[in-house]
Order: sequence, then structure tokens, then C-alpha cells
Amino acid sequence: MNITVYLGANPGNDPSLARAVRELGTWIGESGHSLVYGGSKSGLMGELARSVLQAGGEVTGVEPRFFVDAGFVYDDITRLIVTEDMASRKAKMIELGDAFIAFPGGTGTLEEIAEVMSKVSLGHLDAPCILYNLNGYYDGLKAQLGHMIEMGLSSPGKQAGILFADDLAAIKARLA
Repeated sequence: MNITVYLGANPGNDPSLARAVRELGTWIGESGHSLVYGGSKSGLMGELARSVLQAGGEVTGVEPRFFVDAGFVYDDITRLIVTEDMASRKAKMIELGDAFIAFPGGTGTLEEIAEVMSKVSLGHLDAPCILYNLNGYYDGLKAQLGHMIEMGLSSPGKQAGILFADDLAAIKARLA
């Protein structure tokens, strides 16, 4: 299974982020799954890719040309796909993915997983969409999605494919 993971190129300031992302990457690599991610060597993105590779897994990075030109690409990954812009990058990462995980990240992570959430809600994508709610990171988003239902702007059926997982064990269970 190709698991597309969205996450930041920054390390964050909580050491549990790096531990959890290495744990996720090790599981992806050891389980025989492949990682699809944004291609960077920096921050949590680099930690994830390194851990998948160290566990014997394959890693596909999808990087827009301007990030490659800026020197952000992780040279040791299995495969690099260079796109012309961010929109093409997002489309390619969705095309390649069989399952989608949003690790804690910044606005780019939120924007990318929001597109997946929308496609799942519309029935245009039949794949698990998991928000890794490490230490309650996505509690606010979970509440907002519930509020959308309360306000009649969404429904439980539309959100059925949007899943939350507090730890790796829950992610494994969702993907089993």
C-alpha cells in the first residue's frame, strides 16, 4: 500500500513529534508499505523518510521544482517526482496514495489534507483519510467538523471517511 503522509518540513518544538514520526516511518518500512511524501530532507519530513528507508521501505518524494532548486530535496529517497508547482504536487500525491495520513504540521499540511477530506466527503476518493491526533493536535479540527454537522452544513455520512487516530496503534487498526 502506498501511504501518503502530509507533514511539516519544520521539526516543531515538541520532542514527541520526532519520536512519533520515526515510529510511523519504521512501521511503514517494516510492514512492506511504501511512503509517498513531499520529498524534503528537512524537519519532520526528513525524519519520516529516513526512518522508512532505514526500515527497508521505499520512499517516493513529490517535490515542486522551486523546492528542488532551493536544495530541499532528500537525495537518498527511492524515487523523486518533480512537479511544476504545488497544485501538480498535490494532485500527484493523491494519485499515488492508497491511504492518507496528516501528521501534525502547519498550514501546508492542513491545506493538503483538506483537499483529501473534501474528495473523500464527495465520494471522489475511496481511501482512508486519517488525521494523526498526536497529543490532541487535531482536537480543534475534530470539533469544527462536528460543528459543521450540528449546523447542518455537513453530515455524518459525508464525514464517514475522515478518521482520527491518537497513536500508531489506532492508525494500524484503521488501515487493517
